Amino acid sequence: MSLNRVLADTSIWIFALRKESHPFIKKRVDNLLKENLVVTTPLINLELLGGVNTEKEFRRLEQRLEFLLTVKISDDHWSQAARLAFKMRRKGLTLPYTDLLLSAVAIAEEIILLHADAHFDLIAKHSDLRVESLVSVL
Repeated sequence: MSLNRVLADTSIWIFALRKESHPFIKKRVDNLLKENLVVTTPLINLELLGGVNTEKEFRRLEQRLEFLLTVKISDDHWSQAARLAFKMRRKGLTLPYTDLLLSAVAIAEEIILLHADAHFDLIAKHSDLRVESLVSVL
């Protein structure tokens, strides 16, 4: 996978897709989309689609997500996530497994993880995860 691709976490999409979106985050995501650099995973799609309120919103978002490159989550990614969870626990960090799985995918595929969730900054501090953190802009 290309080193300049970006896995946009659900925490980013939430701020980018709102009617009252965060201007900096929306602009960043729009620029990445224009450059065709955003990738997703089935897990992120599940989190996003599971959070919509109407059938119309569901269909519209589902169609938009279909245009993104999707990184399938493999058995190897799951194994790497388990190893990462173990490593983080040894550092005294108990983190959401979904965040650890997405981190493992990003590490394995050499993708930058774009996020607004401090958990990813903790993971990056103790692993090879490369992040673009927008936590500070919130």
